[in-house]
Amino acid sequence: MIQQQYPSQLLEKAVEEFAKLPGIGRKTALRLVLYLLRQNTEDVEQFAAAISRMKREVKYCRVCHNISDSDLCPICANPQRDASLICVVENVRDVLAVENTGQFKGLYHVLGGIISPMDGIGPSDLEIDSLVSRVAEGGVKEVILALSSTMEGDTTNFYIFRKLAPYDVRISVIARGIAVGDELEYADEVTLGRSILNRTPFKS
Repeated sequence: MIQQQYPSQLLEKAVEEFAKLPGIGRKTALRLVLYLLRQNTEDVEQFAAAISRMKREVKYCRVCHNISDSDLCPICANPQRDASLICVVENVRDVLAVENTGQFKGLYHVLGGIISPMDGIGPSDLEIDSLVSRVAEGGVKEVILALSSTMEGDTTNFYIFRKLAPYDVRISVIARGIAVGDELEYADEVTLGRSILNRTPFKS
């Protein structure tokens, strides 16, 4: 394959950086870079500043580990949310997916991944202990396991179930309206919403 020649090393460096983004090949990266090159300098500087500021200043909620501008995310800080109900998800994208259904009024707990020995991810790499601590503090009546219906997701569900077994809390899983092997963020809002409403008790 012939390596594309660029008329500018600055252009080539920018393309290389954009091509590092997931799902962005070199052709798409070049198109994005050329687009930015045509924009006003002020607009491009605002774009770069927004990304730089996000990286420097974004925080993770001290309670649920969702992305936030402060130590406590807007969902955890909202007194209208049902603090007795916790929905456990894999990542921030899943929080957005569940929120878009408009069917869930409780709080969240973002694990930061799922147990995957093949990828070298074990329970200690995830926010499982902090979930157990939240339940141990009392006040939580139900924990909904809303992880992807994959082997790794099921393994993580079972591990969490075992960790929470000593506590007086109902543990449920979203209904299998989500096809086996599917990831939560790709489910349509209606299907995901129904899966939450029709959740079932976890059975080991």
